[in-house]
Amino acid sequence: MEVVLLERIERLGQMGDVVRVKDGFARNFLLPGGKALRATKANLAQFEAQRAQLEAQNLERKGEASIVGDKLNGEQFIVIRQASDTGQLYGSVSTRDIAETITENGFTIVRNQVILDRPIKELGLSDLNIRLHPEVTVSITLNIARSAEEAEAQARGEVIRPGYEDEDDEELEASEFLDDDGDDADAEESTEEASDEAEKED
Repeated sequence: MEVVLLERIERLGQMGDVVRVKDGFARNFLLPGGKALRATKANLAQFEAQRAQLEAQNLERKGEASIVGDKLNGEQFIVIRQASDTGQLYGSVSTRDIAETITENGFTIVRNQVILDRPIKELGLSDLNIRLHPEVTVSITLNIARSAEEAEAQARGEVIRPGYEDEDDEELEASEFLDDDGDDADAEESTEEASDEAEKED
């Protein structure tokens, strides 16, 4: 299907370009989203008549997006999630979750503005892009942690190793039974006591 673009579409074209796209892409995304019109003679004539108005509206929206982008770019947002001892999330962080988190922090974002190329399924810092306008894209960081304290540690650059406290405790408990040479001190002491008892009996 041939369509005329009403705004810039990444990897497709600029406003006013007539391009050929798959029928499904046009019907499911471009046409219902008001991003394009079928490239009929009537629609092309309508576009040309409204081109100046559409370009002015686009510049206005781009300017507003740039103002928001200057404030949003580089920001870090904390997302608290439950996770296993290996750092795997119980579920994943979706575009809806991200949009809601950013909106709760004072920016109005909808889920289709979040560019997520893969599901986020583990703790840590994740960089991703937010498309505020077809020509304005900014970068943010998600700080995904199990608690506010853990998020603060990650923000400082500390590497969180889930379950590390339990491992240290186990190592400490094991070390209590070893002497400086790494031998089992209690076992050695028991052997010496048994030898003394045998000598007394003799």
